[in-house]
Amino acid sequence: MQVMRHSAAFLDFATVSHNDVDARALTRVLPELEFYPTTAADELAARITDAEILLINKIVLGSRKIESAPQLRLICAAATGTDNIDLDAARARDIAVCNISSYCTRSVAQHVFALILSLTHHLQAYQHLLRANAWRGSPQFCLLDYPIRELAGKVLGIIGHGELGSAVATVARAFGMHVMLAERPAAEVREGRLALHDLLQRVDVLSLHCPLTPGTRNLIGADELALMKPDAILINTARGALVDAHALAAALRAARLGGAGIDVLGQEPPVDGDPLLAQDIPNLIVTPHIAWSAVEARQRAIDEMAANVAAWLAGQRRNRVV
Repeated sequence: MQVMRHSAAFLDFATVSHNDVDARALTRVLPELEFYPTTAADELAARITDAEILLINKIVLGSRKIESAPQLRLICAAATGTDNIDLDAARARDIAVCNISSYCTRSVAQHVFALILSLTHHLQAYQHLLRANAWRGSPQFCLLDYPIRELAGKVLGIIGHGELGSAVATVARAFGMHVMLAERPAAEVREGRLALHDLLQRVDVLSLHCPLTPGTRNLIGADELALMKPDAILINTARGALVDAHALAAALRAARLGGAGIDVLGQEPPVDGDPLLAQDIPNLIVTPHIAWSAVEARQRAIDEMAANVAAWLAGQRRNRVV
């Protein structure tokens, strides 16, 4: 069977592959596909002007960029979120937009509990004691400087009970935790859910899995943190701007919160800095947006993108946003 040739480019392939995923599924459906590790702002126009198909992860395609690509017919995102694509501009031009979903669920759930366990067991603090030779100089066989708690019987609160939140809830129950779900902001409280201010007072661990919208920006601020137990833990693997970074840093410094595990910041990369990158904040773990990025998850992302492209080429709708 002859494969049709289409002008196509993957503009930020290095955000999905560190030379550790197999891209042959993409090149089978797009033999002419050009791979660019990254695309700077001043390189974007030249790379999209003749493209019929664009594959992107975090490249921003606003209305002006979309209008400057007259041949463009398909945008395929290597992510579930499409807030970096002007969907109205794509719709006006009859440009198809596809996303992917459920590709990183296991990776994110695993990372959430890596953060919870690291904080609950104070792994960073105990490593610091070892580097300071505290164990070698101890009069007893173990160090008990930082109390460790079992997760069994503790309450995990989840904001955002979709694909990722549900997976985290499943793991939590396997640890013997009690799972409580927050109701959406400003929505009537449904059975089985709690209003956010009620949930915050009861949780031992709070994990965020909701999208960033005008209604959820700074969802967890100083007032919300003040409602939480002083030994509670906050986990954010969703979007950085869900949490007021200044308020969280202040709460941790004042020991008004037990700890926080943060995988996302308001600006990524944090070229202008971020309050949570200060070196004097106790009981804080910050990771560079890697919760989603297990090798298996990134391979699934590539394969899902290839399946989306193949469906579009066959005149079928698959994971279409527009």
